[in-house]
Amino acid sequence: RPKAQAQGLGLSPQHQSNKDIGTMYLPFSHRFPFHKLSKIKDRASLLCMKALANRGRLDSVSQQMASHPQYLESFLRTQHYILYMDGPLPLHYRHYIAIMAAARHHCRYLVSLHSAQFLRVGGDPLWLQGLEAAPSRLRHLDHINKVLAHQPWLTARSHIQALLKTGEQCWSLAELVQAVVLLAHCHSLCSFVFGSGSDSDTTSTPRVHHGTPPGYCLCDAANGNTAGPTEKAPRRREDEAMFSADPSRFVTDPEFGYQEFARREEDHFQVFRDYSWEDHGFSLVNRLYSDIGHLLDERFRTVASLPFPHSPDLKRAIWNYIHCIYGIRYDDYDYGEVNRLLERGLKLYIKAVACYPDSSKTPLCPLSWASVKASEKVHVNLLVMEARLQAELLYALRAITQYMIA
Repeated sequence: RPKAQAQGLGLSPQHQSNKDIGTMYLPFSHRFPFHKLSKIKDRASLLCMKALANRGRLDSVSQQMASHPQYLESFLRTQHYILYMDGPLPLHYRHYIAIMAAARHHCRYLVSLHSAQFLRVGGDPLWLQGLEAAPSRLRHLDHINKVLAHQPWLTARSHIQALLKTGEQCWSLAELVQAVVLLAHCHSLCSFVFGSGSDSDTTSTPRVHHGTPPGYCLCDAANGNTAGPTEKAPRRREDEAMFSADPSRFVTDPEFGYQEFARREEDHFQVFRDYSWEDHGFSLVNRLYSDIGHLLDERFRTVASLPFPHSPDLKRAIWNYIHCIYGIRYDDYDYGEVNRLLERGLKLYIKAVACYPDSSKTPLCPLSWASVKASEKVHVNLLVMEARLQAELLYALRAITQYMIA
């Protein structure tokens, strides 16, 4: 077993970060030579400027992550690639799938954000009336969306087979892999949004201070599209009314949620003894969805290498605890370390953020470290997000592998 997995941070055996490949996925990257910046604050500022230029607003997620600029760079690169770069799914499908994923956790912030982008890339406004208004191909994703969001260990070959069966509404394998990556990305991002408080009191898409509407991007003006807020006012009012829609419109079976995996029989654990990110998941997803494996692996590596003011053992315990509550254990890790290093309050916080990131149902326990800094809380939330992302991907990719070899 590679050393990285023995430490509980599943990483691919690739030693390079593929920055040369990944850089091209970020617009305007040639204008921001990060390697020449000597100050972390300058780098964070430029990353935020990039996010502002690309989206027409500086969202609170980017603001939170800016305390760890090297991670923010990797996150933005991956997210931009998934949502806007080469892939089999049309852009409006991608944003609608993101809406479906965020709605499982009642994340108004992300539902609102992707509703705006869905319309901006040409999506049909009628689809935003609810899941029943969407095409049947998208509705067919609802079950695997539900399972991955709440009980990913239930993901099975039969779920993959049902989506790939022959017929007019079937999915191709490449389309399904991109959809699964997008679902897992948004589910885990809901955890970060919840842990950072970005979803509290959200009623509409955040605006730039000068009044740029949600559907208007600064890069539109840069590209010669001078239609400003006044010309788009009627459409904007219609859009904003839709953005305030209840996320439950996109949810079926709302009672389905996380169940305590630890209360199951011990035999259900260690299900990934013969399936890991570094040995199996990385190569499979990279083969079926070009370059995404490198981008995801860079995220895992980056969060693992971020400076942590506490013991490295604590960081490893956080990662392994999250995988444990999702049913994944490692033979070479002493789980007594989890109870020794993670005090009860921290475990409650991690579990709430990882498993119950729904601000409409779950009161968030405060992070109980006496003198915790804002950047340290963000660091913990990043660990939760990335560990959860990897766990979901492992379950989904294992099911796809089982389908392919059946």
